[in-house]
Amino acid sequence: MPNVLTCPTQPQSAATRDQIQIALAIADDSILKSLLVDCTPAIARPSLIGTVSSSIGVAITPQTAVDGIIHYESIHCALAPPQFETEHHLFPYTNRTIKQKEYQKLTRCEAETRDLGQNVSLAQALSLLTQVGFSPRQVDEILSLSYEACHKSWWYLLDPDGNPTVPFLRLIRTLRYPNGSYTIQYKDYFSQEKPCCFQKQTQQVLVKIKTGLQSFSETLERINYCRNQLDIKEVILICDTISDLEARGFISQGISLYAATDLFLPAQANCANCVTRDCPMNGTENSPVLTCRRFCLGEAASYGATRFD
Repeated sequence: MPNVLTCPTQPQSAATRDQIQIALAIADDSILKSLLVDCTPAIARPSLIGTVSSSIGVAITPQTAVDGIIHYESIHCALAPPQFETEHHLFPYTNRTIKQKEYQKLTRCEAETRDLGQNVSLAQALSLLTQVGFSPRQVDEILSLSYEACHKSWWYLLDPDGNPTVPFLRLIRTLRYPNGSYTIQYKDYFSQEKPCCFQKQTQQVLVKIKTGLQSFSETLERINYCRNQLDIKEVILICDTISDLEARGFISQGISLYAATDLFLPAQANCANCVTRDCPMNGTENSPVLTCRRFCLGEAASYGATRFD
């Protein structure tokens, strides 16, 4: 169980909720990745996250919308270093029989032929192959293949920490059409675990902002409804302070927690008029503070966010 700092939950105003949604809407990659990496429990490792984006206020029904959805690429495998093209590093045996047996062990299972890109332009084909790590020479070879030929490359499956594990063989075939488009296909040969994709898969994470007025059961009911409607399993609950018991309850239901103040946008502050009473600068005339994440004018202020470290 993580070390959760708790104190009585304070009502979260509509303005605070809007501020969090605005922060999510304009968030850059680093902030969105932080949501996935720094929540408790973490949803993904930094090295296994590709591109990431967010959608805010996604409608489920005409009367219902979710606070947000994070879309990210989950990386599952990686191209082996160039020296593995010769296979000497994989099979450093002088005995040809032993080398052949080791090769057969790593490639004993065969996957179906799958499409990497279908009827794509030359620019799209170049992008697809370059982004996964193929060198310009390899890309040129793949796109120049004859109809019957295949390009052979070795790849690694990645463990949950992003470390390479078992290598597998991948054959890539290119079909060229008179209109200048390409179809790129691939087939994998592996020892036991079948690669689930070419390199990465798009994943979705539901984002829920918990207000102080919502009970544990109400929040959980809302989350489960959205899960079922959108068929999204992973959830990040952004909240202010919650009790240790609530934190344990949400985590036990497969929900990750994230501190709300990590997403607050700094606002122009006037310490003399701020009602955040526990701040040491509260009420200070001519305060040097120009912007503040906790500045609150005329509403009950939050007493700080729970930290999930």
